[in-house]
Amino acid sequence: MKQQVGFPQGPEMRGNYILSIAVIGLFFFIFGFVTWLNGILIPYLKIACELSNFQALFVAFAFYISYTLMALPSSWVLKKTGFRNGMMIGLWVMALGTLIFIPAALLRTYAIFLLGLFVLGTGLAILQTASNPYITILGPRETAARRISIMGICNKLAGAIAPLILAYFILHDGDSFLKNLDALNADARLAALDGLARRVIGPYLVMTFVLFALGLFIRKAPLPDIETEPQTETSPSISSVKTSIFQFPHLILGVITLFFYVGIEVIAGDTIIRYGLSIGVPLESAKNFTSVVLIAMVIGYVLGIILIPRVISQNKALAWCGLLGILFTIMITLIPVNTRMTIPFLDFMTLNSVKIVLPYTCLFVGFLGLANALVWPAVWPLAIHDLGRFIKTGSALLIMGIAGGAILPLVWGYLSDIWSPQQAYWLGVPCYLFIIYFALWGHKVKSWKIQPL
Repeated sequence: MKQQVGFPQGPEMRGNYILSIAVIGLFFFIFGFVTWLNGILIPYLKIACELSNFQALFVAFAFYISYTLMALPSSWVLKKTGFRNGMMIGLWVMALGTLIFIPAALLRTYAIFLLGLFVLGTGLAILQTASNPYITILGPRETAARRISIMGICNKLAGAIAPLILAYFILHDGDSFLKNLDALNADARLAALDGLARRVIGPYLVMTFVLFALGLFIRKAPLPDIETEPQTETSPSISSVKTSIFQFPHLILGVITLFFYVGIEVIAGDTIIRYGLSIGVPLESAKNFTSVVLIAMVIGYVLGIILIPRVISQNKALAWCGLLGILFTIMITLIPVNTRMTIPFLDFMTLNSVKIVLPYTCLFVGFLGLANALVWPAVWPLAIHDLGRFIKTGSALLIMGIAGGAILPLVWGYLSDIWSPQQAYWLGVPCYLFIIYFALWGHKVKSWKIQPL
């Protein structure tokens, strides 16, 4: 019989509660480590596979589109296997994705790299479909954003570290490599690019081993399966009269909100390096910029843990995130690109302080991480509230909203070609406007009948 997840009661239950949060926190660390490698993979594969800017952004497309295509199958897998076995399968699918990078590197074939990213995203879709509703309903709904914020810290700390580690192995000599590459003849250039492509083999072999080992570990992890949302006075009556998941407007609006949120989050994290290079920042500095976005997100999550719900409610925090996003977007697009500063930055691999050049316009791209931090934690509990027996399918639909990370970066790439990379960030304004709508009104919609605001 499946164990019902609920509120912790008694010392033993409290211990299981903390242990369950720790295990899910490990998963969110894995999500962040794997996901935010894309920020450094985009410029790396652009060089190694000789791609255009638009082609390079298919790294994000291949990774995030897998969530849309595989979220509902992931829900089916979890219904058949249970959450623990489903998580194990998800980790092993991710291990297969990292393993595919080996032949991709040996052949220096971009399509195989994209296949590996798609498989990685498929494994993550299974894990995310299981983990997000689990952490959401593990305790009181009012503090769900706080719990997800704790998970977000695990996720974004991993995301801040991951591109620095991978950059150390694959782009430690980026500026000198590019300079020397221009001076080589055709055969020497081909050999150099082949060598560059093979630099990912070691790191991705290590990730394959770690992911497979974690799949074995999860078989012993003390995680109860989620049967449904904890029952409230309203939950049974609302969900029992519904016959379709599409009869929950607040959920569908939540999916659209996550589409716009993930799109602008990925634009901030995955384009900031390319943007910095486009305005003349050396690769030695620009390769650290994704970590700036993630550090800002960690700060936002810490603020969420402190402020929600003591000082501010989940929906009001969400509205403030949207307003900050619009403000930072305007600053990105209006600040001259030649105004910049030099700041100290920790080289994670050597633990030495280094100086990086950071234009103010790039700094505000980094600040988008602060604006984005509390969107995911706030949307989830608002969107899945009162779903009852539909919670697994609803979770899968919300995961499908991650498709925004596949589509909107390509839109940014197109706009950067016809306008400029800087002006392409105007795309963030409609994204944040919809986030504000969901925060103030959308999460309250219980019927598709037109209602006054």
